[in-house]
Amino acid sequence: MTRFVVGLLVACALFWARRAEAATVAILRTSSDAPAIGEALFRLQGELLAVGLAVAVTERPPTPGADSAETRAWLAQTARERHLDAFIDVVGVSAPEAVDVWIFEPASGGLKGTRVTLEASTADRAATLAIRTIEVLRSNFLVLDLAPPRPAVPAPAPAKTPERPVPPPAPRRSQFGLEAGATTLTSFDGLATSVLPLVRFSWSLDSQFAVEATGAGFGTHPSVETTAGSVEVAQYFALFGASAAVATGTVVEPIFALSAGAFGTTLNGRAFPPNVAHDVTQWTAVADASAGLRLRPSERFYLTLAAHAQLAQPYVAIHFVDTVVATTGRPNLLVTFTLGAWL
Repeated sequence: MTRFVVGLLVACALFWARRAEAATVAILRTSSDAPAIGEALFRLQGELLAVGLAVAVTERPPTPGADSAETRAWLAQTARERHLDAFIDVVGVSAPEAVDVWIFEPASGGLKGTRVTLEASTADRAATLAIRTIEVLRSNFLVLDLAPPRPAVPAPAPAKTPERPVPPPAPRRSQFGLEAGATTLTSFDGLATSVLPLVRFSWSLDSQFAVEATGAGFGTHPSVETTAGSVEVAQYFALFGASAAVATGTVVEPIFALSAGAFGTTLNGRAFPPNVAHDVTQWTAVADASAGLRLRPSERFYLTLAAHAQLAQPYVAIHFVDTVVATTGRPNLLVTFTLGAWL
């Protein structure tokens, strides 16, 4: 009798493990980098693996609203295409506040959603959320097992069915971006502001860092007038550098960049006799630092507004006879506005 009871318990345990292994749960990637959110994801993944579930990490739905019809349709389509049985989303910015659980029901092709919440006085929020989420999934395992089998999956054999590999997440966007816009260039020593068309090429290393090449020129030509004559000043530059965006979880992101390159100045002089005018073109090295905001109304398009400080070495000095009447590049202040797209 004792051997029969022990054998029955072992069979039940193996049956439960086999059922749990048949389900694949996808954790939606969070945009928050708060330590408390990271701990909650770690504990949640550990609990899922502990009960024998296969775990995948996938991108968030591109549609707005956690419980909108568009979001549910996207999740249901993703579940069918990637053979997923449930989705889990940790809710919160600086600390976990709740967990949304969606169970995919193959028979109806829809989702059943449940929110696991915590009381304000809960001490270990990460562990409590993980345990309660597992309880929600356990209560739905029987429904998952009794659902009609997928045509692509063969009838179960005595041998253990191999686990499906976790598919890689879908690419967020193209790695290459193009921006076009304009910049204002202002010197602090005798030269008026000029407006220059600007083009920027970007190569995205990931969602935050990018390598950039920027060029500006063919803009307005401010002039300097003196009793000895006048001069028109054309300015242009080419830069190569890197930028970093700060993830905020919203459509607005702070962005910072450092670049270096070449700064060109062309002087077209007109002199009153007996003075003689000259046309001069000079190139100097330039360093550029910027900070601004990026607005992303969609995954593909974005707007950028940034302030730049440029320092040329050596800076350009404009002379009339023996007198310096204006300089540029020590430093210059720029304000850029561009419209960009990932190609």
